[in-house]
Amino acid sequence: MRLLLAFGLFVSAAVAQAQPMPVVASFSILGDVVAQVGGERVAVQVLVGPGSDAHVLQPTPAQARQVAQARVVVAHGLGFEGWMPRLLRAAGFKGRELRVAEGLKPLKAAPGPDRHGHAHDVDPHSWQDVASVLHWVPRIAATLCEADAAGCDSYRTRAEAYTTRLRALDAEIRTQWAPLPPAERKLITSHEAFGWYAAAYGVRFLSPQGLSTEAEASARGVAQLVRQIRAEGIRALFVETIADPRLIEQIGRETGLKPAGRLYSDSLSPPDGPAASYEALMRHNTRLMVDALRVR
Repeated sequence: MRLLLAFGLFVSAAVAQAQPMPVVASFSILGDVVAQVGGERVAVQVLVGPGSDAHVLQPTPAQARQVAQARVVVAHGLGFEGWMPRLLRAAGFKGRELRVAEGLKPLKAAPGPDRHGHAHDVDPHSWQDVASVLHWVPRIAATLCEADAAGCDSYRTRAEAYTTRLRALDAEIRTQWAPLPPAERKLITSHEAFGWYAAAYGVRFLSPQGLSTEAEASARGVAQLVRQIRAEGIRALFVETIADPRLIEQIGRETGLKPAGRLYSDSLSPPDGPAASYEALMRHNTRLMVDALRVR
């Protein structure tokens, strides 16, 4: 009898160990990075999936249940997920919470409130600089280790391999921009999601919208932007996948610029799209921007 009981406990422990650890990530880009570090030992669920806008999420009871069942919740921080604190409270979350951007030197935001009158002190889109994601990776590995000590060697090994790939990605992006003089690296996007990219890779982005897709562009601001495009000879205009394209299309009509493609700012593409992972997103955006600016 004791032998059977011991065998039963052994089987139960083995089955429990075989189950991936439930982890929740706030949005699709972060979810991919967590999955790269976690591998098969984690089951990552994403609250804001590909093609959706994390700025305007209204959490549902189903999402609260996902959070309640998770052993780790990974968010970005820097004010990006304004809804996260109340979601954690509503879910009664008792696991480990990580905000990957903590410890990064904040990037000052462009002045001006959104349509709700909320001022943004910092730009929260840190993933647009690969160096920021290099900061995330060891913190993700350490948090997964805390929640699953048995998998720690795996998490560290995967984190090291991913770090190597990210360093190569950063070098690749710099190589792509190198032939273009800094004075020619100017383009228009839907909202101010690329400040970190601009600072890291020497590109100037102009936008009719603020840091959040909730912000509304004023008629005066749009008119000023049109004048600036003409005065500076800006040649590249882009729509973002999570933004309403009508404003950019209007600017295009007024300036004669045709949108040069769709950039992925805050979200991955679906699995069959051109930006199904963080690495693919950065390569896709960089290629589109560089190609558009090379056209004369």
